Amino acid sequence: MVTISPGPRPEPHQHRRMAESFGVDPERYDRTRPPYPGAVIERIVAASPGPGLLDVGCGTGIVARQFRDAGRAVLGVEPDARMAGFARGTGIEVEVATFEDWDPAGRAFDAVVAGTAWHWVDPVAGAAKAARVLRPGGVLAPFGHVYELPPAVAEALAAAYRRVAPDSPLGHDRAQGSILDAYRGLYAKAADGIREAGGFGEPELWRHDWERSYTRDELLDMVPTSGGLSSLPPDKVAEVLADLSAALDELGGTITLPYATWGLTAIRTGEPPRRQGA
Repeated sequence: MVTISPGPRPEPHQHRRMAESFGVDPERYDRTRPPYPGAVIERIVAASPGPGLLDVGCGTGIVARQFRDAGRAVLGVEPDARMAGFARGTGIEVEVATFEDWDPAGRAFDAVVAGTAWHWVDPVAGAAKAARVLRPGGVLAPFGHVYELPPAVAEALAAAYRRVAPDSPLGHDRAQGSILDAYRGLYAKAADGIREAGGFGEPELWRHDWERSYTRDELLDMVPTSGGLSSLPPDKVAEVLADLSAALDELGGTITLPYATWGLTAIRTGEPPRRQGA
C-alpha cells in the first residue's frame, strides 16, 4: 500500500494538492472505499452526549451516512467541491471549506469526527478549532483505515510508484514491520496536537482490527483512489496499475486484506483551549 509515511517528512496537511486530489472521481471513491466497522461507529456514538455531529473532511459522505443511519444529525465540511457535491447527492448537508478556514457561525456540536481525513488537518489548529465548536462533554474523534497488501504486491506497487513519481513524499520511508502498526504514529501525532491545543481531557488512542476480501478487479478499482495515485496524471496511474495487475495475477482468486482502524477520542472539558482555532 502506498501511503503517507509517518516518518520525518513534511506533514501530510502541508500537501494540499494531494489532499484535494480525491475528487477526480468521486463515484469511484465512494463505490470502492469500504465503510467503517459498526463497532467504530458505536464507540463514537456512545461517547457523544448528543446527536449533533460535525464530519471533518467528509469526502463523498461514506462515514457521514453511517452516523446518520445511527441517528446522528450530521453536517459535513469538505474542501473539495466535487466530493461535497457527491455527498449532497446522498442526502448529507455539506459546507465547502478546509476545517481550519471553515466558519462555524456560532454553531456547536456534540461530536467532531474525521474518517481517514484528520491527517490533512493541521493537528494543533484543528484540535483548537474542534474545541471551539464542541459543547463541554463533547467528543473529538479522528479515526482512519489502513490496509496491508501481500508483501509481493506491496513491493511491486512501491517499486512502480518510485519509478513514476520519484520526487513524491509517498512510499519512500517504508516502516519496518507491519504498516498496520506504523499507522499508530499518525494518531499519536493527532493526540499531541490535542494536548498542545488544550481544552480536552487526555486523548484515548485505540485500534480496531478487521479484514475485507477483494477480487483482483475490485482491488485494482480501489487502489487508484489513494492519495498517492489520485494526484498523478492518468498515464502514470496506468503504469502503476499495470505492475500491480501483474503482481495480483500471481495470487489468483480472492485476496483478503487485514485492516486496522486507528483512532482516538478526547472529551471537551470546560476549560478554554490554549490556542484558539480560526
